[in-house]
Amino acid sequence: MAKTKSSNPNERSILSQIVLWLALILGALVMVFPIYWMIMTTIMPQSEAFSRSLILFPESPTLENFIEGWNNSPWPRWYANTFFIVITSVTGSVFMNLLAGYTFAKFEFRGRNVIFFSIIATLMIPLQVLLVPRFLIISSLGWVNSYWSVIGPHMAEPFGLFFMRQFMLDIPDELLEAARLDGAGEFTIFRKIVVPLAKPAIAVLVILGFSTRWNAFAWPLVALTKKEMLTVQLGINFMKGYYYTDWPAIIAMVLVSIIPIIVVFLAFQRYFIAGIARTGIK
Repeated sequence: MAKTKSSNPNERSILSQIVLWLALILGALVMVFPIYWMIMTTIMPQSEAFSRSLILFPESPTLENFIEGWNNSPWPRWYANTFFIVITSVTGSVFMNLLAGYTFAKFEFRGRNVIFFSIIATLMIPLQVLLVPRFLIISSLGWVNSYWSVIGPHMAEPFGLFFMRQFMLDIPDELLEAARLDGAGEFTIFRKIVVPLAKPAIAVLVILGFSTRWNAFAWPLVALTKKEMLTVQLGINFMKGYYYTDWPAIIAMVLVSIIPIIVVFLAFQRYFIAGIARTGIK
């Protein structure tokens, strides 16, 4: 009996495309469904949110969960705390990483590579190991329950130094030498040439630094104990009660808390892609 099979290349190509698109659609649905479920929970009445039935869309959508969650806790103060901590620490860390990256990329000095790789090696130390010694340091400085307890330890980062150094290596040395021959000082070169060229790398550090500090939980939980000093993430955890937890209100506040991160990402998205393309593929 003769063996029959489809040998048409066009049919196999169409079939593979259909399978690929089905897999992509299935993957997209799996990724999007938790976000959809979170949004639907925030607009469900309590009776529907705690129902044992599967409800994909509320029969009576309401904003009561947002109102309850916002009014039951001092969110304006917690948002002000978080914005001040995040903006200050991100600004300081970007400035420090710019200076350090430029120094390690463009200047020769004794022990440069040893110092650089020693700093990069600290990336392997987990945060849990650093909690106790870091707390002892800020306690000796009198920074416990102050903004500086969460700003100070993040003013310089080994990853930021590494990322900025890798980006600075692409800046032509001839460009800097030409500026020196024209009489420009080192700070003028840094301010008028290096910083404008490093905008994509700055955008990457801003986005990563903003999201990391905004979502930070472990270290602020150790350094900040007073209710009026809490950040947004600690505030969400503070909403949990001993005998009853209003989960729809908590999820509503979680949804509100991610809005600043989305805004920052959209604002720096164009530079973010350029920075990753120039530095991340090395």
